[in-house]
Amino acid sequence: MSRIPYLSAFAVLPLVLLSACSTSNGQPQKGSEPVAPNQVVDFGTLYAQNCAACHGSEGRGGASIALANPVYLAIVDEKAVHNVVGNGVRGTSMPAFAPSAGGLLTDEQINVITNGIFSRWGRKGILDGTNPPSYAAKTTGDAARGEIAFGTYCASCHGSEGHGGSKASAVSNDSFLALVSDQGLRTLAITGRPELGAPDWRGNVPGRPMSDREITDVVAWLASRRVQSPGQPYSASNYAQHHSAEHLEK
Repeated sequence: MSRIPYLSAFAVLPLVLLSACSTSNGQPQKGSEPVAPNQVVDFGTLYAQNCAACHGSEGRGGASIALANPVYLAIVDEKAVHNVVGNGVRGTSMPAFAPSAGGLLTDEQINVITNGIFSRWGRKGILDGTNPPSYAAKTTGDAARGEIAFGTYCASCHGSEGHGGSKASAVSNDSFLALVSDQGLRTLAITGRPELGAPDWRGNVPGRPMSDREITDVVAWLASRRVQSPGQPYSASNYAQHHSAEHLEK
């Protein structure tokens, strides 16, 4: 199981895009003519202005996962990445960039970002000799089995209930679970966070890879721990009990 700070998403930043040629009054230039934001098709510029704040410089990771992770790029379908860049992920901090979804990038610019991620950071043959889990779940997970699998593969780092341990952060925190999709949880369980030293599905404590089913079940268990009002430390009854105890302690 990977170490999971929160995460999932391309950052929304203004398209104040720079040209490799020259600038005048802060405006992009192409020769002597300003370049309109929707005409910029340089991967480095587009990535830096729209993705790097969350996914890190050169895809090395930050608040969200590293995109320069060849294991991730070998498992995920390029079409799926294109769809995420264009349409975002509802219920998470991953915004939509396609004009049809209210974004500011053109279809061509989204193609440049998607193609650049795979061509620059993918590595052919990275999964040779392995039997990786599928990127998307093929069956419905079982939360009860997932709790057992979590204890086997993840608890040594993330704590027995996923509240965090000496080696990794909390993954059952209500605010975190409210901000990450089931697919995001699955992706992180499969690909790990190599930039943080967190293993992929093959490098967990028992010394054997997690199966596709075990990953599906762990995601189901984590998803079952989501709450309707994330970030609230106490229910109404617990809040009253807590403050009554505080009063007695004083």
